[in-house]
Formats: sequence, structure tokens, C-alpha cells
Amino acid sequence: MKSLACKVFVTAMALLLSISCNTEGTKKEDHQLQIKKNVTAKDILGDPNYQAISYGGYRGKTRDIQPTVEELKEDLKILAALKIKIVRTYNTKLAHASNVLKAIRQLKNENPDFEMYVMLGAWINCKNAWTPHPDHDDEDVEANAAEIQRAVDMATQYPDIVKIIAVGNEAMVKWAASYFVQARVILKWVNHLQALKSTDLLPKDLWITSSDNFASWGGGGTEYHTEDLTKLIKAVDYVSLHTYPMHDTHYNPQFWGVSEKEDGLSETEKIAAAMERARDYARSQYQNTVDYINSLGMSKAVHIGETGWATASNGFYGAEGSRATDEYKSALYYKLMQDWTKQAGITCFYFEAFDEPWKDAQNPRGSENHFGLFDVNGQAKYAVWEWVDQGVFKGLTRGGNTISKTYNGDEKALLDEVDMPPVKKELIDKY
Repeated sequence: MKSLACKVFVTAMALLLSISCNTEGTKKEDHQLQIKKNVTAKDILGDPNYQAISYGGYRGKTRDIQPTVEELKEDLKILAALKIKIVRTYNTKLAHASNVLKAIRQLKNENPDFEMYVMLGAWINCKNAWTPHPDHDDEDVEANAAEIQRAVDMATQYPDIVKIIAVGNEAMVKWAASYFVQARVILKWVNHLQALKSTDLLPKDLWITSSDNFASWGGGGTEYHTEDLTKLIKAVDYVSLHTYPMHDTHYNPQFWGVSEKEDGLSETEKIAAAMERARDYARSQYQNTVDYINSLGMSKAVHIGETGWATASNGFYGAEGSRATDEYKSALYYKLMQDWTKQAGITCFYFEAFDEPWKDAQNPRGSENHFGLFDVNGQAKYAVWEWVDQGVFKGLTRGGNTISKTYNGDEKALLDEVDMPPVKKELIDKY
């Protein structure tokens, strides 16, 4: 009996192992079939298996130095190890976007299992943008047309990679004082691209959007509630929305800071509570936009085209300002946003992959230089330390540097540099 029981047990275990292996094999085969078929924006947006990120591969203090294809391949391997499968670029004029596409194509040729898609940005400017006298009622027709045509060319050349074209980046929000345009300009180019889809000059399943601040999409003041915006919402395939609670710790800080009822909490609990309010602040801007779109009698998918939290600032958001920026708070925000958006079926193009020191080249501690999950040398910031511990970056490098932790992995040293958010009443009085 003992021998029979043993045989039965061994047979059962072998059967279970066989089923498990077959199941895993089937899952892998199904995934490979999905890759081989024409995966579309509709398939990947909202799917938590397709994590997204905003990506600029610039490593120097000027964009005159364009990253090489080999450097971009380094970065893309790091992002793939982080389970990122969609990257967002910002313009077509510079070589960066086309080199990203070349890098992905080469990686796919080298490894058929490599999977990465692109949300391709086309930059849109008003007339006389970046001069002392921008004309916000007109557009830079020549430059904008060239941006759009290059986007069309890239989408046509790389239909297996380019799944989305975004017309403009924060191109309608009025605080973009150097270059913003009216909604009718974005509408014009969105309609142009949609017309190309209808005549098969672009893939029909390519999605067209514009990536802009939540207020520009109707989720804020009524000054944006125009007929042209309504037409634009109807014309896009989905809405790509930006939300930045970090900036509003200075500009609109009513949600930020420690309340009187939190006095008894520990320092880490006070920070956690502040970051949860920041998440809820972003969620309210998202919901306000959805509610406005619904009020127009429309139902449109809304995904997050940008949100992020800088890890350093010597300006509005640092120790002398709202005390918002450090690696600890940034890591909390990243996790909170990831948890919410995954659960809600929202794609979040987190801003951003790597620090880009060109953005505020004259001020190395400026917050715009420090939004990355990794620093410019490839060190993993606190938000992704756990991935280093798991060994997912083993064998990967950036500029010859292995992927290690910031602060040499010393959590106490990191926490020693964390500033407590101000008391809420003092903060509101200050601003």
C-alpha cells in the first residue's frame, strides 16, 4: 500500500508538473502570437501588461549632442528590464525620435522576443514662438507641417512600432507662454492625420491624440471650454492628459502640507499622508476632465500622458520652497500612481525614464533636470531600488556604468536628506 501510494503521488506530481509546464508554454505561445499579430494602440492602452514611460535619451547639457543608436539601445534594454513596453517621444525634427525607432528595430532583429512601441510626438509652435513676441492666434505653419510630415513618414516606415501620434506637447495650455496655440490649430493637424488614415496613407489602427495639461482638455477653468476644444475631443482617438501635483505644491498648495490633525503621526506617516493627497489631487484632475467630456455627451478614453515628481530642486519645490522634492517622496508618488492607474485600467506615461541635464543646463539643481527614475549615469533612484535587488539589470549598463543604487544603497543616508512638508496653514499663508 505504501508503495502504491508512493507511485500514485509521483504520478500525480508528474501530471501536475506537466500541466504547469504546458500552461506556461501555452502562455508564452499566446504572448508570442500577440506580438506577431499587429498589436494596436487599442490593445495596449489601458492594459497593465504594457507599462509606459516618457523618454528622452539626452545625456549632455545640450541637445546639440544627440544620443547615438547604441546609447538608445542601452537605455531601451534598461527600460525593458523594468517591464516598460511603450515609450513616448516629443518631436520629430531632432534625430532622437528616428534613432529611437532605429534602435527598437535593431533590438527586435537581434531578439524576436523584444517588444517595445512608441507614442511619437510632433511638436507644435505658435507663430514667432520662443521670441519676445509670440503670436498665439497664429501658428508656425512651415515648422508644424514639417513636424507632422516627419511623423507620418516614421509611422509609415515603422508601422509595427509607432502606435500613436501626439500632435503637440502642452501646446494649448496658456501658461506655455513661449509657444502655445489655440485649440483650432491642434484640431487642424489631428483632422489632417485622421484623413490620412481614412485614405490608407496611414494605418487605420494608428491612434491620434494631443498630449496636454488637464485644464486644456476642459478639466479646469472655463476659458478652455470652447467649440474648437469640443471638436478636438471628438476628433482624437483618446485624450492624453498631464497632471503634476508636484508643481502645485507651489502654485496651488491647498492640498499640500501637514494638517493639525496629523501632528501625532511619525515623520514618515506625515509624508505618506501628504503623498496620498498628491495622488488624490492628480486623480481629481483626471476625473474633472472625464466629467467635462461626459458633460458634452461624449465618451472618450482618457490616459495619462505625463505625471511625475522631481527628486531635487533649488527653487520653488526644494528646501526653501514647498519642500516637495527628494527621492523618498518621488518613490512614494511613483508607486501610488502606478497602483491607481493599473487598477483603474489607465495607461500612465510616467515622466520620466532618465534625468536630462540639458533642460536647465545653467542650473544643475533645477527640478527639470531631475525627474528621472534613473540619474544621467544610470544609477537607479529609490523608486526602483527593489528592481536592482531583484537583479533585473544584471549585465546592463549606461555609458559603461552598471546599474547601481543612488546613495550607495544606504537608505538612512537618503532619509537624512528628506524634508518634512510644511505645516499646511503656514504654507497657504506663504503662497
